[in-house]
Amino acid sequence: MKIVCLGGGPAGLYFGLLMKLQNPANEITVIERNRPYDTFGWGVVFSDATMQNLAEADPVSAETIVDAFSHWDDIDIHYKGRTLRSGGHGFIGIGRKHMLNILQARCEEVGVELVFETTVEDDQKIAIDYDADLVIASDGLNSLVRKRYADTFKPDIDTRRCRFVWLGTTKVFDAFTFAFVETEHGWFQAHAYRFEDGMSTFIVETLDETWRAAGLETMSQQEGIAYCEKLFAPWLDGHKLISNATHLRGSAIWIRFPRVICNSWVQWNELDTPRGKRKVPVVLMGDAAHTAHFSIGSGTKLALEDAIELARCLKDTPNLQAGLQHYEDVRSVEVLKIQNAARNSTEWFESVARYANLEPEQFAYSLLTRSQRISHENLRLRDAAWLEGYEKWVADRSGTTTQSGKRPPMPMLTPFKARGVTLANRIVMSPMAMYSCVDGVPGDFHLVHLGSRAMGGAGLVMVEMTCVSPDARITPGCPGMWNDAQGAAFKRIVDFVHGNSNARIGMQLGHAGRKGSTRLAWDGIDQPLPADNWPLVAASALPYIEGVSQVPRAATRADMDRIRDDFVAAARRAAAAGFDWLELHCAHGYLLSSFISPLTNQRADEYGGSLENRLRYPLEVFRAVRAVWPESLPMSVRISAHDWVEGGITPDDAVEIARAFKAAGADMIDCSSGQVSRDEKPVYGRMFQTPFADRVRNEAGIPTIAVGAIFEADHANGIIASGRADLCALARPHLADASWTLRESARVGYADVAWPKQYFAGKRQLETNFERAAAYARLDIK
Repeated sequence: MKIVCLGGGPAGLYFGLLMKLQNPANEITVIERNRPYDTFGWGVVFSDATMQNLAEADPVSAETIVDAFSHWDDIDIHYKGRTLRSGGHGFIGIGRKHMLNILQARCEEVGVELVFETTVEDDQKIAIDYDADLVIASDGLNSLVRKRYADTFKPDIDTRRCRFVWLGTTKVFDAFTFAFVETEHGWFQAHAYRFEDGMSTFIVETLDETWRAAGLETMSQQEGIAYCEKLFAPWLDGHKLISNATHLRGSAIWIRFPRVICNSWVQWNELDTPRGKRKVPVVLMGDAAHTAHFSIGSGTKLALEDAIELARCLKDTPNLQAGLQHYEDVRSVEVLKIQNAARNSTEWFESVARYANLEPEQFAYSLLTRSQRISHENLRLRDAAWLEGYEKWVADRSGTTTQSGKRPPMPMLTPFKARGVTLANRIVMSPMAMYSCVDGVPGDFHLVHLGSRAMGGAGLVMVEMTCVSPDARITPGCPGMWNDAQGAAFKRIVDFVHGNSNARIGMQLGHAGRKGSTRLAWDGIDQPLPADNWPLVAASALPYIEGVSQVPRAATRADMDRIRDDFVAAARRAAAAGFDWLELHCAHGYLLSSFISPLTNQRADEYGGSLENRLRYPLEVFRAVRAVWPESLPMSVRISAHDWVEGGITPDDAVEIARAFKAAGADMIDCSSGQVSRDEKPVYGRMFQTPFADRVRNEAGIPTIAVGAIFEADHANGIIASGRADLCALARPHLADASWTLRESARVGYADVAWPKQYFAGKRQLETNFERAAAYARLDIK
């Protein structure tokens, strides 16, 4: 093949090298705009795993690179006068110039032609001039090829909120170092690491608005660097910060990171070449195709691994078109994983002020786990002593005393206190509609369903949304709390939970609103009843499914008075039944949610319009219920923190909603999302709703419950330990395994779990809790 690589960065050089090694008859040309053996930039960072990939692809260059690497395992976090160190992270750093020089020399050694000081303006002309079979667009972040074929590649470029400047220093850091400085204008942070003898990279980052407020926008390059030297003087020990971008003027060295995603990576051009009219592909690679924020050090990694994968695809798939399609299919998925992690990391550094109230220990844990690539148990593999010390810190803050020589409890197993109620642990069985009541009365099904989950180790078991009147039901099978028979049936369940487990039990009160009078889920979810429908009421006269759902009437003031009083009466019955916890359902498009969301509230009175007005009635109901709910018992509110529809509720709104309920006396916000509009387009993934709980907790200053695709102890431990939420609610995992808490604790090797005494009554007491856990995990209780 005749291959031309446009751009002599890591992607172009490495792909050219690998294709020449694959077949020496390949004619490879790499065209670079800079001079020979010249480049810009300071150090780049790889993980040990990336180096293994390079060693497999080309052992010769990998060995040379390894010999030049600086290696370290530790991360230092400097925050509020403290330094916290965690080990076992396995980083390697090398100067960008040195690494490219190694690849340039290796390319020349094997016969790749390197053409320097040439700027390519027209990729098609180059393809014709070189009679190319394949053109690689490795022309970087500002790719001309990507711009030229934007209709094919469909790039999505998101310019992030922070400004950063890439500097160097002769101060040598012995660990990957993060330093945080609070100024009158906001937070600045430094990312620093050694990359060669006597030199370190030193990146300074801050929000764009902080950068402007500090006056950096109008400073000269030298003044801006001096400003950073003063800010980070405690860690520079008198060493200067150095710029290698002297060709830029003023504050132009400060840039905002552009996150690049392309819908496709291959453009086919029909060209008149020396060998006749042919279709010649031009393929994006490296930063031309995608970017990942420097805070996870993956830009160069992605470029090199693009090159490895494309070389592999062309070797394994002789058909060029099929090989390129396979490359795009495989790499786009792998890149998306890295970009998702990078997005999490980026947003963390954009939100340092959100975590400013965390104590240094928790701040450090949050930083280490920010991308979600490093989990709680992964930290244990990296640095068990550090994590155990942190687990003890978390346990101490919860009031748990760790006995000498014993392992501290996992974060999810620490107690949580709200008002006069103490939960044995942080795991909640989320309320899940079972559609199994008759006339709103729960029966044996609910006794077993709720009782078994309580005995299975959850700290709090929540009853599904319980309706405050017959016309408040979603379906005829939903539970109610509008009469004494229902109250008595629930008291039977509450008494069983209290008498046979360590769990507390909570009731969620709600009104279906426009989503009511539908069939049981298995008979047609959200479909109206075939007969005997009851009239619906909502904030506005808008059906849930246009042309299918019943059209509700807009609630009058008389309707609102009646419904408020129904909630109050139901809360009184819940208290009489002995429930420990009460939650008001203001999410998922049900009645109270329909007042909050602008998608469902089109009222022109004092209950519509601004968010303040739209919250007026839900807050009225909350205050009325809180007034009759026992003072010693907690009350939470479930909200939809994101409607996932343009013009709907956003996470910014969720923070304001939480503040309003906090001021009204709420003890906790249960952060769910969606189900308000059929037009929603949620972005799913593990723990996908936890960021909403994080924002509400740390910006509104109220405890939260995280929900949504939390299904491992590792997830729950990380959420609790990082301060992203105070409780974790699991739905489907509890349907699959009533004893999820006990089994997951055993699976990750934690022994000291509170077991219901009935599991061992009348039988030999197992000698240790670990023996209990191991036996239960094997379903082998003797």
